[in-house]
Amino acid sequence: MSAGVGFIALFGVAVLNGVVLMPYVPQMRREWLSADEEARRGAEIRPRPVLMTALVASLGFVPMALSTSPGAEVQRPLATVVIGRLVTSTALTLLVLPTLYAWLERKTHLPKEDRTRDRSP
Repeated sequence: MSAGVGFIALFGVAVLNGVVLMPYVPQMRREWLSADEEARRGAEIRPRPVLMTALVASLGFVPMALSTSPGAEVQRPLATVVIGRLVTSTALTLLVLPTLYAWLERKTHLPKEDRTRDRSP
């Protein structure tokens, strides 16, 4: 049961990491970069806020993971689930999310050279 609560907390932090990273990427659209270049630059420029968010959440669970007091058998699984999965979700946020963004942008938008053409009849 407590590991399930940990997954809920983890989901919130993972979504927060995505919210920290992804709004920055389309801001580079003004520079007329390709979707691949936007995603790559966004992942290069924004890792510090994403890592800080994950680190703060992980450090908050360290006392629970190391606890030996009564009730620790309930707290420990929660903490280990959250700490372990935060590492993987942060890596996925910085690697997979920009890749998915670039892939979806290529599928839904015009290529860079077609964006500058006037489409009026």
